[in-house]
Amino acid sequence: MKIYFLMHGLKCMSFYPYTVKEMSDLDMNRNISHHLNVIGFFCPVPLAETKKALKNLKRGDVLEVIADDPEALHDISMLIERLPHLMDIINDQSGEFRFIIEVK
Repeated sequence: MKIYFLMHGLKCMSFYPYTVKEMSDLDMNRNISHHLNVIGFFCPVPLAETKKALKNLKRGDVLEVIADDPEALHDISMLIERLPHLMDIINDQSGEFRFIIEVK
C-alpha cells in the first residue's frame, strides 16, 4: 500500500503497510486504553514517547497517539513496522494525526 503525506510542503510518497484514513473510515468502537498527546513536539519526541509508552503496555492494550509533526507519520510507521503490533493512522484534516496502536 502507499501512503501520501506532506513533508516540508512537498507531497511525498512512501511505501508502508499502512494507509492514512479519514476519521469517518475508522471503527470508533475500538476500546482505547491509553492516550499519548505529543501535539507541539517535534522529532524525535513523538517517536521516543511512543516507544516508551509501548514498553509499559501489555498484550491487548490499545494506545492512541496524537501528533502534529509530519515526521511522526514516517517515524511511528517505521517503528510499528518492526514490531508485531497493529496500527491505524487517521488524518482528521486539521494537521493532526492519530495513531491507534493495538499491542500484540
